[in-house]
Amino acid sequence: MELGDYIRILRKNWVLLVALTVLGGGAGLTYALLATPTYGATATVFVSTSDSESIGDLAQGNSFTQQRVKTYADLVKTSAVLQPVIDDLALHWPVSKARAQVSASAPLDTTVIDVTAVDADPVFAASLATATANQLIETVQEIETTDTEAGSPVRLTVVQEAEVPVHPQSPKKSLNVALGLVIGIAIGVGVALLRAALDTRVRNERDLERITDAPVLGGIAFDPRARQRPLIVHEDALSIRAESFRTLRTNLQFLDADRAEKRFVLTSSVPSEGKSTTAANLAITLADAGARVLLVGADLRRPKIASYMSIEDAVGLTDVLIGRVDLEHAVQRWGHSDLYLLPAGSIPPNPSELLGSSLMERLVDRLDADYDYVLYDAPPLLPVTDAAVLARLVGSTVLVVAAGRTHTHQVDNAIASLETVGAPLSGMVLTMLATKGPDAYGYGRYGYRYENQAEKAR
Repeated sequence: MELGDYIRILRKNWVLLVALTVLGGGAGLTYALLATPTYGATATVFVSTSDSESIGDLAQGNSFTQQRVKTYADLVKTSAVLQPVIDDLALHWPVSKARAQVSASAPLDTTVIDVTAVDADPVFAASLATATANQLIETVQEIETTDTEAGSPVRLTVVQEAEVPVHPQSPKKSLNVALGLVIGIAIGVGVALLRAALDTRVRNERDLERITDAPVLGGIAFDPRARQRPLIVHEDALSIRAESFRTLRTNLQFLDADRAEKRFVLTSSVPSEGKSTTAANLAITLADAGARVLLVGADLRRPKIASYMSIEDAVGLTDVLIGRVDLEHAVQRWGHSDLYLLPAGSIPPNPSELLGSSLMERLVDRLDADYDYVLYDAPPLLPVTDAAVLARLVGSTVLVVAAGRTHTHQVDNAIASLETVGAPLSGMVLTMLATKGPDAYGYGRYGYRYENQAEKAR
C-alpha cells in the first residue's frame, strides 16, 4: 500500500483511534491511582585500595578497584549478602523476595556502588538499603582477605546512608498516562490496519487494478436518492452524478476504436450494483451527443429498463425472438431524442437458452447495423449465466462494480465466468463512489463547477 492508503485507513477509523487512545490513557491513569506506591532509598559505598604509598601505587590501585567494583555490585543479590540482612532485620522472607527488592549499580569510571532498596514503607526501604550496604562491606572483606595479618587489599566504606524518601518512585502518574496513550494509539492503528487487511470490498480503482488489466472507464458518484431519480442525466443534468455519466460516455467512445461494432453488454457481479441505472443514463448521454442509440432490456428475469424509462413493456425482446411481433413494432422511441428502447417483454421460462440462441445472434447483428450504439442491460454474472452467453455473442462487455459493496472475489469470479465462455471484458465502471470522506477519490470533481452554477441559479 502507498502512504495515501494508510492515511485513508486512519481517517476512516478515526473514531476507533480516538476511543482506544482515550481508553489507553484512562487505563494508565486508573493504574496510577490504584497501584500501591513504592519508595526507593539508596545507600552509597565507596571502594578504595589500602596501603598505597606512591602515586604509581595509587593509580594502579584505582584501576584495580574500578575493575572490581562491578563484581562487588553483583554480590548484592547473592545469598552471602542477603541472608545475613534478613536475619539482622528479623524478616521472614526467602532470599528470592529480598533479591527482588534490592539492587546495586556502579556508575561508569567510578569506584562507587549505589545500593538501592524498594518497599511500600519508605522507612523500611531506607533501613534495608543501609543494612545491605553494610553487609556488602563485611562480605567483601571476608572474600578479599587471604592473609589474616595483611588484611584485605580493598576497603569499602558507606559514605552515604540511605535517607527516608519523601516521594514514591512508582507509580508515576504522568508517565503511566503517556504510556497508556501510546499503547492505545498503537492498538488503534493495529486494529485499523487489520480491518483494512481483512476487508475484501472493492473501494477504488487501485483495487480493481489488482484483479484485472481491464481499464476503468469511469466512476459514478453515489446518490442517496438514486432509487427515487434513477435517470439523473435527464432529471438533474447539472449534478455531480450526471457529469460522471458524461465522463463515462467520453471514455466509452474511445474504447475499442479500431472495432467497427459499438455494442456493449452491461452487467455486474451480483444484484444491486447499479448496472441498469448505469445503462439507462449512459444511453441518454450517448443520444445527447448525437448518436443513434438502442437500449435493450436483456435482463429477462428482473427487467428494470421499462420501469426506469417509463415505457410500455407488454412486448419486447422475447416477443421479437419468438416471432410474435416484428422488431419495428417492439422498439420504442424515447421522447424526441435519438434514443430507442427495446424492453425485455414477456419473461420466458428459459432465459439463458433464449439469449444464447442463433435467433439472438442474428438479432445482435441486425441491431448493430441499424444503430450507432447498442447497449444490452444484462443480468448479474454470478447468479445466472445469461450475461455470459449474451456477452459471447455481443463481443464486448462492461462490468459494473459497486464501490464499498462488491467484494474482490466476486469481481474475480465474474471475470472468470466471462473468460470461460470466451467473452472479452472491455472495461469496468465503478458505481456508488463516495464524494466525501476518506474513500472519496475525486470522481465527481468534474461536476463541481456545474453544481455550483445550478445553485447560484436557484
